[in-house]
Amino acid sequence: MQFATRLDAIETSAIRELFKLLGKPGIISFAGGFPDPALFDVEGIAQASAAVLASNPGPVLQYGATEGFQPLREGISSFMAGKGSTVKPEGLIVTTGSQQALDLIGKTMISPGDKVIVEAPTFLATIQCFRLYGAHLIGAPIDADGVDVDQLEALIAQHKPKLVYLIPTFGNPSGATLNLARRQRILEIAARTKTLIVEDDPYGELYFDQAPPPSLLALSDGVPGSRDWLAHCGSFSKILSPGLRVGWMIAPPELLARATMCKQFSDAHTSNLTQAICAHYLTLNRLNDALAVVRQTYAERARVMAEALRRELGDAIEFNQPQGGMFFWARLTGANGQSANAAEFAKRAIEQLVAFVPGAPFYAHDPDPATLRLSFATADVSKIEEGIARLGRALTSN
Repeated sequence: MQFATRLDAIETSAIRELFKLLGKPGIISFAGGFPDPALFDVEGIAQASAAVLASNPGPVLQYGATEGFQPLREGISSFMAGKGSTVKPEGLIVTTGSQQALDLIGKTMISPGDKVIVEAPTFLATIQCFRLYGAHLIGAPIDADGVDVDQLEALIAQHKPKLVYLIPTFGNPSGATLNLARRQRILEIAARTKTLIVEDDPYGELYFDQAPPPSLLALSDGVPGSRDWLAHCGSFSKILSPGLRVGWMIAPPELLARATMCKQFSDAHTSNLTQAICAHYLTLNRLNDALAVVRQTYAERARVMAEALRRELGDAIEFNQPQGGMFFWARLTGANGQSANAAEFAKRAIEQLVAFVPGAPFYAHDPDPATLRLSFATADVSKIEEGIARLGRALTSN
């Protein structure tokens, strides 16, 4: 068979490939980016499911509007208002997870050869998605406070990209959170240079001790002209259930209209049933209580993982302590003659029955081979301590 040439520039996800190695009995995985299923509000989701099927099942089992189930659009509008963002229901569309929102942005905005700026490192699936549409990706460096705005501004001036993709809050894989001053500067740059900023925000509700700065979307009302150059992608996957496959996209009307048209061609509409379940769930006022449990649990696991990394790997590894989200982004230092190659370290870790993701695939170009991502979301405290101890043994087994 002769496949489309656009497939030549992409490869199978390194993370999905790694999962093939995780079937060994007794393995402890820090590799996935999954929420802990033990923390799902199964009772609330069951209650919402029963209610929508009992009250008026016909519409929720039928075809629906591409833009989304209207009660859910209204529910998302209220949810976003609680986060400081003014969004009318008609100002958003419901997508099949936020991943579809990113795909729709790729379809509507990117032509082969277009330049797109992403964080270095950034979400692997976004790299693959945008490359599928022929984007020339340019990495903007980040630190513990998110993307380096001075360098981002310089890259925008140099390359005049079609868009800039950012995960400002508890980034994947970096765990970094863009500080308030940088957020405001990015909005000012977007308005001045007329550059589309795509804000991906699946983790913003997963904070530990205190809430992060307001989203770019929430701040855009205070920066004249910036809302015209901002798209925001959200999701219930990390805060309710990924199996429902419900996300959303907020964007300027012209972009939203074209994204809706492209969505018609791909799936017609996101499942009416799962949309209705989400919409009813939001009316039960259970989400805040469920999130409180998730935040407390993840905060404890992140604390334990940090302590274990310092204890078991010492100065052989460096990292920033995350304040929310699901990930540690770490770097092997090569101290004491240890290897600083994360891919080789990952192979030895598998032999010790523990897994993580090497960091190189998260870079659009010029990867740092010493980096790695660890997720604390799905492993309980005892597994985290044992898993990091196994990492320590893997490090010294070289």
